[in-house]
Amino acid sequence: MGIGDRLLAKTANIGSRPSESAPQKTNDSEPRTSPGRLMDAQNRINSAHARIKELETQLAEKAALEVSLDSLVEVNGRRRKLTQEQFQELKNNLAQHSLATPILVRTLPDDRFEIVAGHNRVAAYRELGRKSIRANIASIEEGEIEFAAFFSNLLSPSLTDFEKYWNFKRLQEISGLSRAEISESAGLSKSHVTRIFSFDALPDAAKTALAEKPERLGSNAAQKLAALAESGKAEKVVEAIRRLVDDESFTQDRAVALATEKPRVITTAPTVIKRGKRKVCEVSARSGVVGVRFFEKDASEAELWAQRITDFINQSLADAADD
Repeated sequence: MGIGDRLLAKTANIGSRPSESAPQKTNDSEPRTSPGRLMDAQNRINSAHARIKELETQLAEKAALEVSLDSLVEVNGRRRKLTQEQFQELKNNLAQHSLATPILVRTLPDDRFEIVAGHNRVAAYRELGRKSIRANIASIEEGEIEFAAFFSNLLSPSLTDFEKYWNFKRLQEISGLSRAEISESAGLSKSHVTRIFSFDALPDAAKTALAEKPERLGSNAAQKLAALAESGKAEKVVEAIRRLVDDESFTQDRAVALATEKPRVITTAPTVIKRGKRKVCEVSARSGVVGVRFFEKDASEAELWAQRITDFINQSLADAADD
């Protein structure tokens, strides 16, 4: 079943109980070439978007079930991240007004329900001390939920670039589409999708920190930090992103600058060695390099001293090994 078929199949029975679902039709004429498969997917996705809008209207008019909050199960990673201000605004609204749109759930064994859409509404109800919430039941296959959630969340203006990245990753796992095919299907430019996927090259520790506040880093800065991580500056990138998450005044530009800056070179003033009042040479050390510079009268002795230094280092290493 192609990408378009899966989306249409999933939306076909939203708002109905599983027992009312109609049998799915098979499609033996699905295009087999990549361009044909992509065009077919795009056409079906456009139809599915229209179908979803139609179903949303139907769901708003239907009587929803009242389900216990204790019976709801949330799948990690599916809930859309809101800032504290956004969540508080939602909570205040629900405290004063009735639920305008029921949440969407899928039935599970033992009278439990898996949340498909409405995770933040459920969280707000729980903090408000409510015991139940209105819900519609969707007949959706387990492997297809992420696919529908992706297209549902993609158009949300509050969805961060980091959350889009996780959605793209899940869509790839479900559909098997390439990044180019995803950009075509989602109506986004290839360069935009490439920037979104740049989060993939960030160190795991950086992504873990960013998951706490995904809104702190956009795809443009992420692309620059990912390039720095791949060039060997992974530790600096992690430090920069942790600083970005912990410090609200720390900007994305400053995070890139922090990860870009070169380590400070520790230098010491050269030591001048004299024979009486006459300067013989000066010894310096910088960035792991020890240098000995002889002055003009003693320059002819440089090779002799080089051998003596070599012998001294070898003897010191041998003595250390014996100890």
